[in-house]
Amino acid sequence: MRENRSRVNANITGSRRSRLAVFLLAVAAVSAAPPSSAWAQKVARGATEKAKARSTLVDAGFRSESLQREMHYRVLLPAGYESSEKRYPTLYLLHGLYGDFKNWSTLTHLADWAEHLDLVVAMPDAGNSWYVNSATKESDRFEDYIVNDFIAEVDSHFRTIRDRRARAIAGLSMGGYAAMNFSIKHSTLFSYSGVISGALDAPSGLDERISEFREGLQNAFGPHGNPNRSANDVFLLLETSVKSKLPYFYIDCGEDDIFSGVNRNLAARLQEKHISYEYHEMPGAHTWEYWDCAIRRFLVVLCSKNFVHRSYLPECDCAT
Repeated sequence: MRENRSRVNANITGSRRSRLAVFLLAVAAVSAAPPSSAWAQKVARGATEKAKARSTLVDAGFRSESLQREMHYRVLLPAGYESSEKRYPTLYLLHGLYGDFKNWSTLTHLADWAEHLDLVVAMPDAGNSWYVNSATKESDRFEDYIVNDFIAEVDSHFRTIRDRRARAIAGLSMGGYAAMNFSIKHSTLFSYSGVISGALDAPSGLDERISEFREGLQNAFGPHGNPNRSANDVFLLLETSVKSKLPYFYIDCGEDDIFSGVNRNLAARLQEKHISYEYHEMPGAHTWEYWDCAIRRFLVVLCSKNFVHRSYLPECDCAT
């Protein structure tokens, strides 16, 4: 376990909550462009301007059996993918509330950070679903969509290594909660789990703490007392988990983030249960500036664990 923390500030004010809601709505406005629906219809180049082969962004769509609808996603392929025949490990990267499958590649330097890593990054769309099978809408089976449909879709269309040892999952905010939830409930699928600014109290009390999220949370988890709440509570799931079957957990949250307290609680619980993890807490808040640096830090960890090979990783001004 490695812990990287600076000063602790657990006090969250009402004004900060309001600023978070305004920020999340702003993210929604930025990423509201309609997605492509055809397989590999749009190919965009990565951000790095090098003479050699560069990373490639591919937008695609498929029909999800679990959701019974067309779903869109984006995949970042490493430099040299098109000219090679080898298979690659995969990072499943989840967006946050009010976001979409384009956010990570358009609002961070992900293409720069991952360009020379032997890694496929797959980014699904999940709306505001909290990535769970809804307690109130039978057709919204977003957990099944990710673990049953999306992984199979990526494995069938890209040269991935189809093995737990070569799969990682990560996400921010709502997606950070989902990464934790999936990696406990479906531990046979992932060997690494990245929780970035995770909204980890989503089913347990977030709707009481931040009223702006109440309607969406109750749509996903039902009212308090609904079994869907306890079935998706990551702290309760940890109590019945088998330690030896869990992935390695990476947790990263800004010290001024509205979810800093619950992320500290998760790190403490993992330490109490002697589950392998590392915790990073840096100056910052619930912002894309912080998440840009956090995803780079997570990629560095994946390289250090030999999950992925790198030729180099660009320098940045992020705290380490």
